[in-house]
Amino acid sequence: MLPEDQKLLRLLSQDCRLNPEELSIQTGLSVEYISAKIKQWEKEKIIAKYGLLVNWQKLEEDRVTAFIDIKVTSQRGHGYDKIAQRFQKFPEIKSVFLMSGDHDLCLVIEGRNMYEIAEFVSEKLSPLEVIENTSTRFILKRYKEDGVEFEGKEERPQRLMMTP
Repeated sequence: MLPEDQKLLRLLSQDCRLNPEELSIQTGLSVEYISAKIKQWEKEKIIAKYGLLVNWQKLEEDRVTAFIDIKVTSQRGHGYDKIAQRFQKFPEIKSVFLMSGDHDLCLVIEGRNMYEIAEFVSEKLSPLEVIENTSTRFILKRYKEDGVEFEGKEERPQRLMMTP
């Protein structure tokens, strides 16, 4: 990938609201080139989704996110791909990752509460014949996500000491 294309993608990933005219000013590339590149990247799934990051904690919404680490029995000739594709079909599962370490896959699941996630694990996930074991961890508080800080102390300006 060309360095100017990398810069363009980096800018879009930081703020996908930038239009081709604004991107042209920042990159020096033509509006036509940028528009064509964005269309091409969308078609090739290089740009997979445009998104919005909401700090649900501020709204006090009932929402729980869990990471479910799974040890699976891989299927001969398919490895983990076929199993991961099966997990992708569940609307409750937001992300599926192949992992290194003690577990093979990590699923990210969102629900209204811990009981809803527990029900999903016990009724839909655990009965699958490829599952050897699961380990569920819940997010208790988000401090930073996708490079955005949600929590942090605002630093007060230091007072300068006055001397006569």
